[in-house]
Amino acid sequence: MTQTPLSRDEILAFIGDLFTAQMPFNQVLGLKVTRYEADAVEVRFAMKKELLGNPVQRILHGGVTASVLDVVGGMAAIASVSDKFDGATVQALAEKFGKMGTIDMRVDYLRPGRGQEFVATAQVIRAGNKVAVTRMELHNEAGDHLAFGTGTYMVG
Repeated sequence: MTQTPLSRDEILAFIGDLFTAQMPFNQVLGLKVTRYEADAVEVRFAMKKELLGNPVQRILHGGVTASVLDVVGGMAAIASVSDKFDGATVQALAEKFGKMGTIDMRVDYLRPGRGQEFVATAQVIRAGNKVAVTRMELHNEAGDHLAFGTGTYMVG
């Protein structure tokens, strides 16, 4: 691992890559980070047969919905404290991320997960030194609001 200090933008890029390219389950989901900034996170993925919960109705599995909301919420939580990591090395970031994780999450399913492409977004409600709370949403390509969630994450 490199010992070169990273800027905040490089840290966010590292985190985005960590969540999409280095986590096998997220690769199965096909997640692509389309926006990742300190105050806004957007992740997209396409429907595929492996993600179906009801093959007759062709709707997204509820566990996929919850997983994607957890991913985007976690990314937002980490972004909320990324300014504290400015100048950190990859090795230091890896050590910090080992201590971060989901404490609690609630998902409200609003309608069946029909669609060809899905967009998950998250925003931080509150970020403290130890805990961050986020609100997440999942929409399909038509803009239908499929689910929303609230997540609490350990960040420090």
